[in-house]
Parts: sequence; C-alpha cells; structure tokens
Amino acid sequence: MSYDDVEIEDMEWNDELQAFTYPCPCGDLFQITKEDLKLGEEIARCPSCSLYITVIYNMEDFLGDSNKHVEPSKQQPIAVA
Repeated sequence: MSYDDVEIEDMEWNDELQAFTYPCPCGDLFQITKEDLKLGEEIARCPSCSLYITVIYNMEDFLGDSNKHVEPSKQQPIAVA
C-alpha cells in the first residue's frame, strides 16, 4: 500500500537527480523521473527505504511538453547534400 498520494504540483524538480522529489519520512527523497511519468508510471520510490508514494498527475502534460521541446530540434539540423 502506498504511503501517501501526492499531487505532482506538490513535488519539487531536482536538477541534480533529474527527477521530481518529495520528502520521505526516513530523511531521503521519493523520486520519479519525467521519463517514468511519460511512460505512465505513477509510483515514486525512496532509494533508502521500502516506502513509496502514488503521484497524481495528468499524463498529457508530460507528453505535450516533450513534443514541443524534442521534435523541432530533431527537424532543424537535417541537411541534404
């Protein structure tokens, strides 16, 4: 059973971990990456203990974000010689 249900808005982005984090009672952080969220994962785990939380989010928010940032950069550098 999940320790808690947490809204993605209540989590913090950690650039070093490249993951959304939320404080765990053990003193470490629950972690979930954008890639996990894009794949439909909703469980953020703590690397130091057995607890995990359920992340509540709208998957479409992450699918739209990746398309806006990834596709244009892939299309522009193509050159035909």
